[in-house]
Amino acid sequence: MRHLLLALPFALLPVIAHADEHHHHDEHASLGSHEHGVAQLDAALEGNVLEIELRSPAINLLGFEHAANSAEDKRKVADARAQLEQPNRLFGLSAAAGCKLDEARLESPLFAGKGHEHEHEHEQHDAGTHSDVHAHYRYDCSTPDALTGLDLRTLFEAFPGTEKIQAQVIGPNGQQGKLLRANQAQITF
Repeated sequence: MRHLLLALPFALLPVIAHADEHHHHDEHASLGSHEHGVAQLDAALEGNVLEIELRSPAINLLGFEHAANSAEDKRKVADARAQLEQPNRLFGLSAAAGCKLDEARLESPLFAGKGHEHEHEHEQHDAGTHSDVHAHYRYDCSTPDALTGLDLRTLFEAFPGTEKIQAQVIGPNGQQGKLLRANQAQITF
């Protein structure tokens, strides 16, 4: 399954380019770059296993990309992390599918505590790089046929700095890519 998610962005590149031809160039140029307001989501449903990966610039989720120094920034980091640790709400998974979270991994230099990682992130940011958040979720679904797609409205509401999500999915009906926005936040498998 992991190899399926890794190959997904490359397999869907022609589909996405064709599906979004009418969108302005900068809307799909973000596939390989860090663009504020734009996140990427890959999902694969194979048998009973659902894997979802979300990659986003930290500014979309936190409102900033620098190390959290103030109490307010630290609260924002903790709040964002708490929301990302409850993915069932963010992805609108159908209760009928019986999906149970098996694994969740959150990665970002901003989630690290003080010490070497904190200093390393600060050095990177000063050098012109940007902080990203990478979340990976693995579910076991008892009734995968009841899982027809993902609804990301709650994700857009929770993180209003996210304007667009380039979603790519592989499921029982094949593969597709779609540019999602708050007012059009659903994609089917």
